[in-house]
Amino acid sequence: MEVFKDYYDNTVKFVKYDQPFSEHPKHVWIIARYRGKWLLTQHGDRGIEFPGGKVEPGETAEEAAVREVYEETGGIVDGLTFIGQYYVDGKGGHIIKNVYFAQVNKLDDRKHYYETKGPVLLKKVPKDVKGNRKYSFMMKDRVLEIALQEVMRHHLS
Repeated sequence: MEVFKDYYDNTVKFVKYDQPFSEHPKHVWIIARYRGKWLLTQHGDRGIEFPGGKVEPGETAEEAAVREVYEETGGIVDGLTFIGQYYVDGKGGHIIKNVYFAQVNKLDDRKHYYETKGPVLLKKVPKDVKGNRKYSFMMKDRVLEIALQEVMRHHLS
């Protein structure tokens, strides 16, 4: 388990390849690749980030991950790999989130991307986005660093 502070100074506990906090997490975050590029989205308020969101009633976390990638980027997921789960002890309560890697084989052009402005493709994820206001707070703590390390270590991308 890795324990660290997030962008807002909340305590985060991250466990790779296990679900110690909940078998039914309420949130997902997806590190996605499409044709050799990183597939992110432009959130209307937060900025550039990987897709993610809430698990809807009656769906699994895996189903939510596939749905969120499609809703926010138009991406059709070809393969999904569980990376880990993290717990954030925040000021307004706690959040438990599963992190996945998704290989996307197609991007549909959508008329509506829900709360985002659609897909953003990057050749590489910038190493230091902490001071860059273009990027979401989601991109500014160790969760992204850990997830990317695991993607590379297991040759998923």
